[in-house]
Amino acid sequence: MVVGVLVCVVGGLVGVGARGPLGSQRASAASFSVSVVLGGHGELTAPTALAYSPDGRIFVAEAGGKIKVFQHLGDPAPTVFADLSTEVYSFQGHGLMGLALDPQFPTRPYVYALYSRDAKTLGGAVPGWHDACATPLTGCVTYARLVRLTAVGNVVSGAAKVLVDGWCNQFQHTVDALRFGPDGMLYAGGGDGTTYMTADYGQFGAPQKNPCGDPPGGVGATLTAPTTQGGSLRAQDVRTNGDPAGLDGAVIRVDPNTGLAAPANPFSSSPDVNKRRVIAYGLRNPFRFAFRPGTNELWVGDAGWNRYEEIDRITKPAGTVAPNFGWPCYEGPSQEPEWAALNVNLCTSLYAAHSAIGPAFNYPDTGNVIAGDGCLEDPTLGTVIAGVEFYTASAYPATLHNALFFVDYGRTCIWAAPAAASGLPNFGARRLVAKLPAIGATDLVAGPNGDLLIVNNNTSTVLQLHYA
Repeated sequence: MVVGVLVCVVGGLVGVGARGPLGSQRASAASFSVSVVLGGHGELTAPTALAYSPDGRIFVAEAGGKIKVFQHLGDPAPTVFADLSTEVYSFQGHGLMGLALDPQFPTRPYVYALYSRDAKTLGGAVPGWHDACATPLTGCVTYARLVRLTAVGNVVSGAAKVLVDGWCNQFQHTVDALRFGPDGMLYAGGGDGTTYMTADYGQFGAPQKNPCGDPPGGVGATLTAPTTQGGSLRAQDVRTNGDPAGLDGAVIRVDPNTGLAAPANPFSSSPDVNKRRVIAYGLRNPFRFAFRPGTNELWVGDAGWNRYEEIDRITKPAGTVAPNFGWPCYEGPSQEPEWAALNVNLCTSLYAAHSAIGPAFNYPDTGNVIAGDGCLEDPTLGTVIAGVEFYTASAYPATLHNALFFVDYGRTCIWAAPAAASGLPNFGARRLVAKLPAIGATDLVAGPNGDLLIVNNNTSTVLQLHYA
């Protein structure tokens, strides 16, 4: 049931590149409509992620822990496929955030879910926190889990198979992205697990400081510069050898049957089981990602802190070197000022080595993605790159074939970077595609009929972007 259409006139606006000033406007003949195709009448509650099945069904994850299945777009009566509410911790940005279907679904009837657990210890009993935290300013430590569920028709059958337990989290920036690659491996992203209020190097905690046990000193230790390896510095954990590697601030690549590291990962020779899973690190919050058509390249939407939102490029997920995108020592194209001033060893050594990889594209947290686009709805809510997807169908204009579309949680727009002759996104020619009816986008996925689908967490709807 389509519950309304919002016609959005396109202004194709052009910039001059990722690191230069934003450019001037250019008119575009393209015109798109945005309509609500799922939800809007109580069918969904705070949806976060979507997976579209070749048989026409649409699986939608809710932050609170339910996965619902719609038989088709417009279906007004979804079935609850699985209810993980007791398992899932849904407080302050936590929840059931990642959803993926097996590439051979429904022949291989597996649904994969990535979420924060409502437990106080790794693998501990649930519920532990009961979706609340009595000390939000000092944090409540949680962990996250990647599971495989088996579908029989429209409902889950049997117990979930746990693939990965980990991702220690004290504040926000928990696990998010989950997607299969063209190589058949499963990719997942996790944030740094820290507060957004200040530079977090592990100095917070109650009743114990450093509850994630970061070096030096372990749980209860008071961490100080320059030796600290805690807080946001967990995103640099694979560079340290004094403790087992964590998964925070990293993208992992695993076997979807076992959860173990996939073959040919960069750290495949490491004795550390988590380090073997990691294919990229130095990320603040890899919220969503997509694979460039015809390649194994992974393009990551990494949510920034105070200055920039990033789109990062992992050129060889199965390779000999795992790229380090520099967080928290870098944000966007340059050193992060607050962290540079702390002079922590993990940053000063990274600056000296000049080995961090810059973003393929970044845009400022304040101001516009394209000059004059008017897409920042409410600056007080912040901005989060919240969906990236390459367009490979034929329903949109040919100029947008293989373009990289992206959306932002705090902005009411969807943009696209057309493919250059090389096949890479041409961010210098990025354009505004459509205005959205509200802020709150949390996922962007290819759907039926050659259209893209946008999950809106705030309005509890799924939108369809259709070319008129």
